[in-house]
Amino acid sequence: MDEVPLTFHIPVNHTVELTGTSAGEQTGSTAGERTTGSTAGERTTVSTAGERTGTRDHPRGSGREADRVPCGAQAQQAFRSEPRNLTVSMGATAVLKCEVLRASGTVQWVKDGLLLGPQSSLPGFPRYSMFGKRGQYHLKIENAQLEDEAPYECQAGPSETSDAIISNIAWVIMQIPPSKPFFAMDTTAAWVAGKTYVVTCVAPDAKPEAQITLYKDGVKLTGVESSITSGSKDKLQSTRAEITVTAVRSDDGRPLECRAVNVAISRPVVTTVTMSVYYPPEPPLILGLNRDGVKAGRVLVLECVSNGGNPRANMQWTKDGELLSKTWEEDVVAQKSRIIFRLMITPADNQAELCCESFNMASQSPLSATHKLTVFFDPAELTLSGSFDAIEGQELSLSCYATSSNPPVHIRWWLGYKELNNSVVIIEEGDNGGMTTMSNVTHRVSREDNGLKLTCEAFNKGTRFSKITAEKISVYYPPQRIWLDAPPEDVPLRAGAKATLTCHSTGGNPAATLTWFKNGKEVTPEQRQTSSNMAVARELTLVLTASDNMATYRCDAKNKAKQTISADTKLLVHFTAVSMKITAEQEELRRGQILTLECLSGSSNPKADVSWTLGPVSFQGVEQTVKKDVFDGISVHSTLSLNVSSQHNNQKVICQSYNPELAEGTSTFYQLTVLYPPEFRPEQPTEVQVVEDDTATIQLLVSANPEELSCFWRDPKHMLVKEEDLHCRQLDDHSLEIRNVTRKHAGVYTVKCENDEGVNQTSIMLDVRYSPSVRAEKPSVFVNLGGTADLICVADANPIISDMFSWKWLGEEEVEMGEESQEDESSLLTILDVTRAHAGLYQCTANNGMGLPASVDVKLVVQFQPQLQKGAQWRKVASRGDGTATAELVCQAEGVPRVDFSWEKNGRLMDLENPRYEHDIVREGSFHISTLRVVNVSAGLDYAIFSCTAHNSLGEDKLDIQLVSTNHPDPPSSFGQVSVTHDSVTLEWIPGFDGGLRQRFRIRYHWRQSASSLYVDVVPSDAANFTVTGLQPDTTYSFSINALNAIGESGYADDNAVLTITTKERPEIEEVPLDKDSDAGAGEGSVVDRQKNEEDGSSQSTVRNSNKYESREKINTTAQRTLLIDSGSETDSNVYESYAAEESHRHYPAGDFKSSLSPLPEERRGLDVLHLPMNHIYEDVRDERVYQDTGRSSLPFPPVLFDPRSPQQKSDWSSPIYPQGVVRAGHHMDVQRPQRDYDLPFELRGELV
Repeated sequence: MDEVPLTFHIPVNHTVELTGTSAGEQTGSTAGERTTGSTAGERTTVSTAGERTGTRDHPRGSGREADRVPCGAQAQQAFRSEPRNLTVSMGATAVLKCEVLRASGTVQWVKDGLLLGPQSSLPGFPRYSMFGKRGQYHLKIENAQLEDEAPYECQAGPSETSDAIISNIAWVIMQIPPSKPFFAMDTTAAWVAGKTYVVTCVAPDAKPEAQITLYKDGVKLTGVESSITSGSKDKLQSTRAEITVTAVRSDDGRPLECRAVNVAISRPVVTTVTMSVYYPPEPPLILGLNRDGVKAGRVLVLECVSNGGNPRANMQWTKDGELLSKTWEEDVVAQKSRIIFRLMITPADNQAELCCESFNMASQSPLSATHKLTVFFDPAELTLSGSFDAIEGQELSLSCYATSSNPPVHIRWWLGYKELNNSVVIIEEGDNGGMTTMSNVTHRVSREDNGLKLTCEAFNKGTRFSKITAEKISVYYPPQRIWLDAPPEDVPLRAGAKATLTCHSTGGNPAATLTWFKNGKEVTPEQRQTSSNMAVARELTLVLTASDNMATYRCDAKNKAKQTISADTKLLVHFTAVSMKITAEQEELRRGQILTLECLSGSSNPKADVSWTLGPVSFQGVEQTVKKDVFDGISVHSTLSLNVSSQHNNQKVICQSYNPELAEGTSTFYQLTVLYPPEFRPEQPTEVQVVEDDTATIQLLVSANPEELSCFWRDPKHMLVKEEDLHCRQLDDHSLEIRNVTRKHAGVYTVKCENDEGVNQTSIMLDVRYSPSVRAEKPSVFVNLGGTADLICVADANPIISDMFSWKWLGEEEVEMGEESQEDESSLLTILDVTRAHAGLYQCTANNGMGLPASVDVKLVVQFQPQLQKGAQWRKVASRGDGTATAELVCQAEGVPRVDFSWEKNGRLMDLENPRYEHDIVREGSFHISTLRVVNVSAGLDYAIFSCTAHNSLGEDKLDIQLVSTNHPDPPSSFGQVSVTHDSVTLEWIPGFDGGLRQRFRIRYHWRQSASSLYVDVVPSDAANFTVTGLQPDTTYSFSINALNAIGESGYADDNAVLTITTKERPEIEEVPLDKDSDAGAGEGSVVDRQKNEEDGSSQSTVRNSNKYESREKINTTAQRTLLIDSGSETDSNVYESYAAEESHRHYPAGDFKSSLSPLPEERRGLDVLHLPMNHIYEDVRDERVYQDTGRSSLPFPPVLFDPRSPQQKSDWSSPIYPQGVVRAGHHMDVQRPQRDYDLPFELRGELV
């Protein structure tokens, strides 16, 4: 826009409404483009010159109606009032007014070309809203912000009766107050009085720009220069004001203000800082130094004060320019600084200048006050010089010197209590401004002056103090007498013995000093000189040697008087030869040569005897000459000749000189060096033992001279051992080291050694010990039943020791092992009369004590002719004969070697290629199963005798299997007792042929008092043992069992035999009281049975009163809920009938009840006890559903080949899980209650084949 025609200022939190001109008063449009549209966020550009970019012209007010195609003059939209420019303070509410006459299009606002939308609450603009009565579309902007400053238009969109119209542009102008101004300088730094500083203040982010005024201590500063810069956001401006001021002392602590204001606020925004101005302090003042002088050693308190200053003055004491202290304290109230220092006065402080200085940051230079010290001090040292020792009659010259003092000292002399006045004094300048004093005196001494004290006294008048030093005077005169205490000169002494010579002297000052001399040379004794009164003595203790023989010992007595007196004596000493020396004629010596040695025995007293030894052998040499020698002794010369060998190398030939008077002698030796080729020592090992994988060291004990020799090793293969060999290396002593020894390294090693004298060689055996490895001579040994088995294992080991083999049977059952024997590295296990129990794995273990034992397994295979499984369940197979079923005939044999099968039918060999037959064989170890399937069994063709023959190379066995029609089962057999308690009996039996259908078992029992027999159905139905519970203690029962299937039941086991068992007595701790109303029959059940009967209530009592069923026999009352109506031989009914008074149920027999879960493994084991309450055995089936058995598999071959319930279990034989009669899945013969005629077995339908 070129101009803003009219603006209004709106204070914060006020609402302003502006009414635009009417539609008829609308003037022309502004230059540029306009935005129209009906949807928020859309932008449509319309040219003000009448050119439109859209599909329809949009009028802008009523003045441009001539340029548009009218849609109906009476319906054309027009503005009644249009928005005007608006100035708003930040945070206020702005209202742009818009009224439209005959509004028919969508009315909305446009902000800077962006459509805001027609809703009263504008999306995306939470502070924007449209309000007003009919025809009013005012735009309200709450809490106005800088981003709200923009051009705004009010638009009415086109409709069916009117074109679009656009209002004039109205600007919302924002007024933003400045942010808090700040000083753009370091306001924390203090100013220094008299210096100029630039004060800068910035008023940021204002609109329009702020006006800044600066005040110092309430006085407005003139000459401020301002500049405008951009603010932190667009459209904002910052004002920067600067002025230069001069700091004065009075500005300290006064305020400096910066005030910023613009049209957006009525009161300025103020920032204030407090000025800090530094100015110098007043000159310092020294307090308390008003004396003329001070003594050294005193502590002088120095105090100095400096007033004023900002900051307060820093103060320090200096002495002659050297800093003493810079620790001061400030008194804020008194506005002063004070420094106190305690100075220990020393002589060096004399004439020193003390200076107190004060200064601060405003000081151009420190201010100071000074004071010069006068110190009184004594001389540090008083020294006597000269000689205080003199020989009698001499004159002493002495000096006394006093070091620097203030004032100078006065010196006096004293000898004993006598003052010496003949002194001369000299005074000179000294240190620290003082004076030195020297006094000289002379005096002639006499013997009486000896020991008197000579004193020098120095007196200081300033300090009133005297200093004294003194020394003693010594006067010297010579000793008077000397004598010796010593052995007689004609008595011989033994060399090595101790002799003591003592020298005595008396008289003289000081006491004489005694000095010993031997043959004129001074000797220093170990003992010090001793004194007693006027006499002195000094001992000389000698350890006599040959040199002491006829030596002269003299003692001299002498002191500082420089006169000497002496005394002397001589000693007679016997000693052995003082030296021994052996010489040889030859320089090089080889074995076999003759060696001549000469021995010279040095001086001895008296003459010595010479002899020779070589190791344990003694030789008598040839004495050559005898002559006088040193120390008045005699020397002897002797020779010896030897024939040397290699054993003499490095041996010592000893020459001994013996003194018969002393019974002692001395000796020396000559070491022989004999050249010879390598020789192996007698202790050289000929065999070395080592454990495999260890390191072997073949030690070489070789000697030679010269010792530099070369040795070469050869291994057992006569190969030269090289240095680069990974296993072998030659050590520094020529021994051979073999790392990680293996058995391949064993054998004879040869070593050849040579030096400059010749060559030699030897051989050594390496014996490698290693743990055994063992192998079977035959991994599998085959032997016929009853024969002899020889199991052999062979070990590779070193050493081979006796009893290193052991055999172990790896089977589960114990067998007789047989006889073990060993021959060298092999072991033999012989088993006589081999049985089938001997078959299996045998383990041979070898252990020679080296490492871990080794083992190998040998399999013993016992060969025997086939033996077929033959039991009741194997001899019959039942199947339908209507041509729809498949019968499986199973023949199981055990035998070794491989067993083959052949089949016959009615004595004729069968053609197994016939499609009506299917045949397969399963083998596992020594077990072989042949299965013959007869497809589409026909009663006329296939009901016959099938013969299975199993044969191998050792023989054959035959089994006849009868294929018959389905029928009732055969009776069980071997019915017997497993265990008995006071209230239960566990029974077992062997099932008979099941008749081709699933069979179940029923136990019948009674006791003497019972009116009739009781029956219990066995659960699960295929179990071969069962526990009858709920019995009375100490009661005799009779038990029998039979089998049932869907067709009928068998007779009782073992030809209707009855098993009689008496229960045990009840333990006291398990006694359970019986109901008084219960009769004998009611006590049959277990405790659980009685508890359940009590819960059953009246229906239970009704049954107890009934003792009849259709067979006219009494029933066990504890099983009365499932009373057996059909015993299988008396009626045709197969249901149980309940005689409960309250309800009547029909129950399927226990044989038709089939558990939905397979029996647990422990329930299927042959001799395990199944404890079930009787009322749980006869479970009440209320919904007449038949439960399907999932426990029996319909697979043609079982996963396990042996049935623990088979009759042969008590022997070595094991039978398969499923005997004859297993049928193919889908044709299972275990049927439910017959419901329809075609469900009956073929034999019961009455049809002919």
